Amino acid sequence: MTLPQNATSLPHTVTDAPFDPEAIYHYTDAQKALFEASQLRLMWWKFRRHKPALVSAIFLGLLYMSILVSEVLAPYNLHSRHSDSIYAPPQSLHLFHNGELRAPFVYGYDFKLNMENLKREYVPNTEKIQTIRWFCSGDDYDFWGVIPATFHIACPAEGGSLFLLGTDRLGRDVLSRIIYGARISLTIGLLGVGVSLVLGIVIGGMAGYYGGLFDVISQRLIEVIQSIPSIPLWLALAAILPITWSPIFVYFGITVILGLLDWTGLARTVRSKLLALREEDYVSAAQVMGASSFRIVSRHLIPGFASHLIATATIAIPTMILGETTLSFLGLGLRAPITSWGVLLTEAQNINAVALYPWLLWPVLPVILVVLAYNFLGDGLRDAADPYK
Repeated sequence: MTLPQNATSLPHTVTDAPFDPEAIYHYTDAQKALFEASQLRLMWWKFRRHKPALVSAIFLGLLYMSILVSEVLAPYNLHSRHSDSIYAPPQSLHLFHNGELRAPFVYGYDFKLNMENLKREYVPNTEKIQTIRWFCSGDDYDFWGVIPATFHIACPAEGGSLFLLGTDRLGRDVLSRIIYGARISLTIGLLGVGVSLVLGIVIGGMAGYYGGLFDVISQRLIEVIQSIPSIPLWLALAAILPITWSPIFVYFGITVILGLLDWTGLARTVRSKLLALREEDYVSAAQVMGASSFRIVSRHLIPGFASHLIATATIAIPTMILGETTLSFLGLGLRAPITSWGVLLTEAQNINAVALYPWLLWPVLPVILVVLAYNFLGDGLRDAADPYK
């Protein structure tokens, strides 16, 4: 084709210089940071916009940090008994006395035994001002059962008492026992979920990726387990544990039981996801390139629904905590001298004791707060990890 005599060709240039998109699009610093951010950084930016999840993460982080120094945080030793303060009501914390600002203090109690109903009566005496000591030497304890120490963050006044949440039938401080109990109740959820995740991902992943006879057997096993009512099954398995076992073996036994009974739902979810994802083109490409089945499942398939796994794990942890609390409350879980929130609630089994001494129900509060915090955290992590949101 020939051009007309009066036509001219359009000017153009060819250069070997690398393409520079900034010269054309003029990206802002914020846009550059977004384009260059890693997947984890993108998840963090999305997660911190979910305020309830962020607050819950901070709350749970502080709780799990506290279990490292439970002995230091508790004002009393776990086993300290005060025979003159049995079923003592909570002492209120005060900052003002007769209109004057003072260091934090509590009022001491005047005790008398009501001979008409044989009830212990404690009356605050405003003349007994007991100032709280901070960073002090108090009850002896063995830090993590190894190092003898006496240091506490807060201690009662010399010759006084500090029962912010009252005492139980043996005169033991309820607040100190709740702080010690967090170490068991919080960690049993993590260990139980670890067992559950391993079983769910391995069994569900093999059933979904390979199918065949293993898929049929695993699904029938899951159906049998799910058809049995959970609480009677918990009770039966917990009753199998020998009473001669030491408390630490009972602790690990309860952990394994909770993990063995909670993997079925996750296994079915993993199986259904892998059945759909194994037909994708990138899986076929990985197979053609010679990738092993383990690599395909672990590096390509499981990350595709990581958001669901995260949500499942964060919801399963409070389920484990509630399971341990239920078993211990019924007397078939952890036993003294191990202290957990469920063990503490065994004090509240007698309705008469609850009616007269309602502060024995205080261990319920941390259970409720932890369950709510994990639910909010799971929502935030699921939204942050979901690539389609």
